[in-house]
Amino acid sequence: MRAEIIAIGTELTTGQTVDTNGPWLSQRLAELGISTAFHTIVADEVADIVEALRIATARVPLVLISGGLGPTQDDLTREALALAAQVSLVEDPIALEHIRTFFSSRGRSMPERNRVQALRPENAELLPNPMGTAPGLFMHLGQAMIFAMPGVPRELQVMFQEQVRPRLLLADRRTGGVIVFRKINTFGLGESAVEEKIADLTVRGRNPEVGITVSDAVVSLRIIARYPTFAEAQAQINATESLIRQRLGDVVYGVEEEELEDQVVRLAQEAKTTLATAESITGGLVAHRICRVPGASQYFQGAIVAYSEESKHRELDVPWDLLRTHGAVSAPVALAMAEGARRRFGVDIAVATTGFAGPTGGTPQEPTGTAYVALVGPQGTEIVRQVWSGERTEVMSRTAKLALNLIRLHLLKLSAK
Repeated sequence: MRAEIIAIGTELTTGQTVDTNGPWLSQRLAELGISTAFHTIVADEVADIVEALRIATARVPLVLISGGLGPTQDDLTREALALAAQVSLVEDPIALEHIRTFFSSRGRSMPERNRVQALRPENAELLPNPMGTAPGLFMHLGQAMIFAMPGVPRELQVMFQEQVRPRLLLADRRTGGVIVFRKINTFGLGESAVEEKIADLTVRGRNPEVGITVSDAVVSLRIIARYPTFAEAQAQINATESLIRQRLGDVVYGVEEEELEDQVVRLAQEAKTTLATAESITGGLVAHRICRVPGASQYFQGAIVAYSEESKHRELDVPWDLLRTHGAVSAPVALAMAEGARRRFGVDIAVATTGFAGPTGGTPQEPTGTAYVALVGPQGTEIVRQVWSGERTEVMSRTAKLALNLIRLHLLKLSAK
């Protein structure tokens, strides 16, 4: 079976919003052995939506729609489906009661405009939406099955898993197998160095295949396994992941959407180790990333953003002699900043960042993009110098990741003791 995914919304066609539902749905369909042949984005124009439905149902047996099920005048999916099927819209009393209950459970009366969400083409089945007011729709149009879901990602994902996926499992899909994905995230080696270590795993035609992508200094390995059953695909992906971890070691920090800060907080919790940061070039970004992780407050004590030389001296006790002799962007100053933060907060591990984010600044010896990260902890001190390319925000972000990775590696050493 092949599928088409139609995303509806003028905010998508104008570039104001990026469609994230389409990629997510493609991956879920692949896990069922269904390949996505087309992705279509349509503005909030009923004639255009009807035309997109006509084209899609003529070329694939499965169409998934996201968006256009809200209560406003530009939510036109219901109307377009009825027009395409040449049937009337009818009000569903069960859906109407669900919408009223949704509002009353929150102490509000249902706005009259939301009544439109209880309408469905007369040949369609409504799909319950436990996360919101917009029910989904399931119907046949010609030889094609159509599932329409809300555009809100959380609502769409729950509806797909609870309502759409079970129906697809029961359908005669004439599947030739399943496709399973996994993403392995690494930090600390460049793309070429990573590929050199796993070259035999990335050769064309291998199953599972391994592809390499790079984003903001993170090198990700995307594993795709195609096998007759999910169990076979999962087993082969596990074996490939094991080989990757053996060859790359601590360069691997997580899977799927895991970030470096997730691992830092987890390892700090396991080792019962307290943390603090002293930041110049990153402007508090290291602390911000750590604080995004639930549970960080147990072990993260605080941060000092010392951007000027005066604040480095005043807040972190960096000696003036050190600043004058070596300059604010230097290994000795980075180390003094980390030591100052460790004393000030009384923590086990402190990390400091300093550098030239650009586009101005820099010297012949320390060009724009130069960053120093220093760490002081139970396993001793570490200082890393890195010269990044890229714009100011990219240099700041990558330096923050470098600092988080330094903490992660230090915590791994502690856990190995």
